[in-house]
Amino acid sequence: MMLGLYNLTAALASPVIWLYLKRRKAQGKEDPVRFPERLGITKIPRPDGPLIWLHGASVGEAISLLPLIERLQQARTDATILMTTGTVTSARLMEDRMPAGTIHQFVPVDRLPYVRRFLDHWQPDLVLWAESEFWPNLVREPAWRGIPMVLVNGRISENSFKGWRRFSGTMKKLLSGFSLCLGQTNTDVERLTVLGAPVAKCRGNLKFAVPPLPVDEANLAALKKELGDRPLWLAASTHQGEEEIVSKVHTQIAKHHPGLLSIVVPRHATRGEEISQALSTSELSIARRSQSDAVTAETDIYIADTMGELGLFFRLVKVAFMGKSLVPLGGQNPLEAMRLDCAVVHGPHMTNFADIVRRMGSAGASIEVSDATALAETVGRLLANEKEITGLAAIAKSFAEAEEHVLDDVMVELKPFLANLSDKDKSDASA
Repeated sequence: MMLGLYNLTAALASPVIWLYLKRRKAQGKEDPVRFPERLGITKIPRPDGPLIWLHGASVGEAISLLPLIERLQQARTDATILMTTGTVTSARLMEDRMPAGTIHQFVPVDRLPYVRRFLDHWQPDLVLWAESEFWPNLVREPAWRGIPMVLVNGRISENSFKGWRRFSGTMKKLLSGFSLCLGQTNTDVERLTVLGAPVAKCRGNLKFAVPPLPVDEANLAALKKELGDRPLWLAASTHQGEEEIVSKVHTQIAKHHPGLLSIVVPRHATRGEEISQALSTSELSIARRSQSDAVTAETDIYIADTMGELGLFFRLVKVAFMGKSLVPLGGQNPLEAMRLDCAVVHGPHMTNFADIVRRMGSAGASIEVSDATALAETVGRLLANEKEITGLAAIAKSFAEAEEHVLDDVMVELKPFLANLSDKDKSDASA
């Protein structure tokens, strides 16, 4: 009943949806060249042989699937991997980091005509859905067509769990389409089971299997030479409201650390100008990487508003603050910094990584701060204590590398599905 009402509403609201997408395109949130993919239209022909479709909504989910893609290619050399994401940022990142032979497409908007057009063309033999983005048509239509579906790295936050329980019948129908749901934690498995998953198991979090972020060694060497031995710290993947906090922290700790450079890598590189304008009243000297601004001895804050360079900056610094955590938005993945020998600091709002952060705290692998004052005190203390930085970074790296077996465990669960992949010729799929 609810699914039918959902599709009826979507059909009646078609003009509004179209205007919404047009506005997103104007704002740079949709790729104007590849926009037809959002309508289920592509110029890429479907390859012969089995096809495995993986979907990760945005950057974090997509990155967690990269090691799995490589293992799938090794397990079924005859299969094509189709990867879909929903954001321009994730698409650009996938262009650089996807294994060779993988096809990337933007996921179609969840209107039935678009979804059916997408499925009619690609005709996947297996669908692997990451984390928790349960769009009704994208989930139900493959199930109605008899395509096996597996939820990998499933995550159901407390808020999502409460919300979905209000629509328990709808959620049960959506989850019934999955032959298997693999949760990140036992709590996720319990929630998936309550919501109606037929089979749910915990096999760990695929984020532990992601290799260190890549780096251009020449850029790293050049930046190290440019910055010399001045004290550094990094605010990584920041969101609106946090850059102003960084400027206040800088002002406070620079008194005790002459020559301090605070580096800001915003989660969305397009915010560089916005951040620069917001900090322009702080009387601090600002440089932007996207504008090729020189970092001089007078530069206080370096805004690294470029794509795909977070691995460079994690290697450059010894202290990293994880953004999206001093504002109530759920936090960013701390494991990326931990793998690259950083002492990690984060705020209290890390609900997107609640289980990881809880275990990090128990292991002494990170430091949680409550506000800007605590962040300034902590960063200042760490910059003055090389021994504390080294010890914290060593514990953090050990923590991040302790569960790399998760990929093996997930592949064991996927083995029966891979063995049953169809090898029939689908080269006549519609263009």
